[in-house]
Amino acid sequence: MFAAIAEGQSVITGFASSADCHSTLECLRTLGINIVIDGTTVTIDGRGLYGFRAPSADLDCGNSGSTMRMLSGLLAGCAFDSTLTGDDSLRSRPMGRIIAPLEKMGAAISSEGGKAPLRIPGRKPLNPISYETPVASAQVKSCVLLAGLFADGRTEVIEKLGLTRDHTERMLRWFGAEVESHRSESGAPVVAVHGGSKLSARNLAIPGDISSAAFFIAAAALLPGSDLLIENIGLNPTRAQVVEAVRALGVDIRIEEQWEDGNEPIGNLRVKGGAALSATTAPAVLEGPVIAQLIDELPVLSVLGTQVQGGLLIRNAAELRVKESDRIATTVANLRAMGAEVEEFSDGLQVHGPVQLHGTRLEAHGDHRIAMAFSIAGLIADGETEIVGAECAAVSFPEFFEILAAVRVD
Repeated sequence: MFAAIAEGQSVITGFASSADCHSTLECLRTLGINIVIDGTTVTIDGRGLYGFRAPSADLDCGNSGSTMRMLSGLLAGCAFDSTLTGDDSLRSRPMGRIIAPLEKMGAAISSEGGKAPLRIPGRKPLNPISYETPVASAQVKSCVLLAGLFADGRTEVIEKLGLTRDHTERMLRWFGAEVESHRSESGAPVVAVHGGSKLSARNLAIPGDISSAAFFIAAAALLPGSDLLIENIGLNPTRAQVVEAVRALGVDIRIEEQWEDGNEPIGNLRVKGGAALSATTAPAVLEGPVIAQLIDELPVLSVLGTQVQGGLLIRNAAELRVKESDRIATTVANLRAMGAEVEEFSDGLQVHGPVQLHGTRLEAHGDHRIAMAFSIAGLIADGETEIVGAECAAVSFPEFFEILAAVRVD
C-alpha cells in the first residue's frame, strides 16, 4: 500500500505468498496500480498520494481484515466512490472501529450494521483529528494514520490501552512521511502524521513473519532433541513479544544475530527442545498491554501452556472473539477435545498443565491460526490428530504443512 501511494517504482523482495497479501495486490490493481509479480519479488509503480483511479468493481479483500481496515483509510481521502467487501468471515467482523474515526474526519461511510461491505463516497480533504483508540488495534491506528495523509493538518492517534504493533509508523518514515511519536502526559503512546506528506519509492526486503514462526518455535520447544534455526526473521519489539513470552515459560530460545533493514530489526532465532517448561506452582499469566502484541500467537501459546508446570492464564484478550473465528471458544473447544482441562472467560482462558494430549478429530473453524496451532498440538498428542478444514492455513501461510514436514524428524 505504501509503495502504491509513493512516487516512483518500488521493488519488494521476500513478499509473502499468503492469500491475504495477494488480496491486497488485487485491490491495488483494481485501483489502477501497475504491479508485476516474479516469484517472491513484487514491483510496484507508485502513482503518488492522489494516484488511485476509480475502481470499476468492488474491492474484494478476501479474508484480510488488515487489507480492508487499512485500505479504508486511504480510500476515505479519495475523490471517487468505492466499495470494500470480502468473504463470509470478513463480512462478519466489526468495522465500526474504523468507521467511527473516519466519520470524525469527515468521511461518510455506509455499512451493514457496522460490518462490510463498506461503501466509501469520495471526499477530500479530510479533517485532521486527535483520536483515542477504544480498542488496542494496530489496524485501527494504521487506518487513521493513512487517512491522516489526506487531511489538512496534523492527525494523531493516542493508544490509551498501550502500544500496538508499529510497522505502519516505521514504514511511513521509511517512505519519507513526516511522523511524530511521543508519550502523552498520562504515558500513553501517541503517533501523528502530517497531511500531504510526500512518499517516495523505496526498495524493501521483507523479513520472515515471527507470528508464523511462532508455530515452529512452539513445536521445537515441545519436542525433546529439537535444534531449530529460524533465519531472517522480523524482530520488531512490538511484534516479537512471543520470544519473551516463551522464554518466561522456560523455552531455550536465543537471538543469534541481529541487524536492521527497511527501518525494521531482523535476526536469526535458535530454539532447542527438551527444557523443562514451568511457571512454578502458579500459572504463568499473560494479561494487560502485552496482549495487543501477542494477539496472533495466543492460540499456539495456549497449546504450549498444556505442557507447562502450573499451566497458563490469558486475560484481557477479548479481541480474540472477533477474529476469523471466536478464537477463545475454538481454542477451548479443541483443547478440551484433546483432553486438556481448560477454563473459559469472556476475555481469555486458563489452561491447566501439564497434561498428555490425545489425538482426535478437530475443526479448524475456517481459521488459519487455529489450524496451525492444533497441528502443533497434534505433534505431541498420543494417537492420530485430524484437522478438518486445515487448508485455511493458506490465508497466511500456504507453505506451512510443507515446511513442517521438511523440518520434522520421525
